[in-house]
Amino acid sequence: MAVTGIISALIVGIVIGVLGRLVVPGRQSIPIWLTIVIGVVAVLVGTAIATVLGVADTRGIDWIELIIQVALAAVGVAAVAGGYGRRKIR
Repeated sequence: MAVTGIISALIVGIVIGVLGRLVVPGRQSIPIWLTIVIGVVAVLVGTAIATVLGVADTRGIDWIELIIQVALAAVGVAAVAGGYGRRKIR
């Protein structure tokens, strides 16, 4: 993977992670670096799921793929925030 590919993955991961964080109601007390990691993972897994479903490569903007990625990021943020928050309280 070239440097531009890594930079692109980080930028898309940041955007998807932040969108996933915005979708989850309430305040999430997780660091921004963890949000970025969740976003990058959601992008990779979401693209794989969209490819399997056959909706990864369409004309224009791939809305279904984007929705899958944001949904995965929201689930990831909610799961990690729940576990991360409990660990900090104890």
